[in-house]
Amino acid sequence: MSPSSSPISATPTARGPLSERPGFKWLAVALLVYLLIVAVSLIGAGFRQSTGSRAEELFQFATNPFLGLIIGTVSTALIQSSSTVSSIIVGLVAGGLPVSTAVPMIMGANVGTTITNTIVSLGHISDDDEFERAFSAATIHDFFNLWSVVIFLPLEIAFHPLEQIGAWLARGMLGSGSVSVSGFNVVKAATNPLVTSVKGFVTGFGGEVGGLLLIAVGVVLIITTITWIGRLLKGLMVGRAKEIIRAAIGRGAFTGILSGTIITVLVQSSSTTTSLIVPLVGAGVLTLQQIYPFTLGANIGTCITALLAATAMTGAAAFPALQIALVHLTYNVLGVVVIYGLPLLRDIPIRNAQTLARFTRRRRSVALVYIALIFFVIPLLVVGISRLMRG
Repeated sequence: MSPSSSPISATPTARGPLSERPGFKWLAVALLVYLLIVAVSLIGAGFRQSTGSRAEELFQFATNPFLGLIIGTVSTALIQSSSTVSSIIVGLVAGGLPVSTAVPMIMGANVGTTITNTIVSLGHISDDDEFERAFSAATIHDFFNLWSVVIFLPLEIAFHPLEQIGAWLARGMLGSGSVSVSGFNVVKAATNPLVTSVKGFVTGFGGEVGGLLLIAVGVVLIITTITWIGRLLKGLMVGRAKEIIRAAIGRGAFTGILSGTIITVLVQSSSTTTSLIVPLVGAGVLTLQQIYPFTLGANIGTCITALLAATAMTGAAAFPALQIALVHLTYNVLGVVVIYGLPLLRDIPIRNAQTLARFTRRRRSVALVYIALIFFVIPLLVVGISRLMRG
């Protein structure tokens, strides 16, 4: 037997390089989560430093809730990650952005993240039947989130129920007597040295410029860490996610919602979760009705990133940061309870998705027009009209 074919010589390479081993990947995920928490702290510190006494004046740009909704939608559509945008929003709230201003942004992030599924469905555009099924599977997420905005944004503008529920939950978690949480001090102790070092590095640039640099570093760090966390977790968990999908689909609404939530928590991306099932529906393996609850679970599971980001905050910043993260969770849970829970509303997103899919089957260009209108053209028109009205 030649040395090259010897089992002994093959043993070392069988395990693969260190970077491909699961233990190394999990260690990398832990380091990236640490950097994510640092990044949120940097954004909060930078926002406070750059705005100073002019904070209220600067916040006026987004006091219009529809403008806040557009900001969340467009930024998430461009970045293609609601986890990234919601983490940035948590950092901004910790830095002084009012929660009432941030709530519509969170709603917009939910809408913007659905663009990924719609783009994935275009991969089936060459086959009429597959494309109709895939496009309906993608846009059911769009329509569910759009209907959630239609129902909850007017209520929030008039009565602020999400803001109030988020505050009540945050007080319960942090303790009604103080917004300082001793249980979170370990996070501060771990992240404070790096945060302090970065802040010290930009001190020489001056207050406002230094604050903007901190925000820029934080945003870049969030985008980078969430991108790599997603990539690593896909490699570690997507195979397991597919097993959960096969085991859960067809076993009832509760199981579908729960499995969608669990998988999204595991892979840290609702776009990844829902993109897994679009090709399955396109191929006829699953039906639109079967994947509907699963999609709703993905909406709930994606809230884990904002909650994780909120743990970076202590002291006075802890309460509003946790509040907006809990607003995100409350909004998505209530959306499921109201829209899916009420028989009168339950099938509306399905019918909307099926109608649009039948139309795009006849005219493929409608799919591209739909993406442009929902995620870019209409939002920009709203911004333009808002500016004209203010002028």
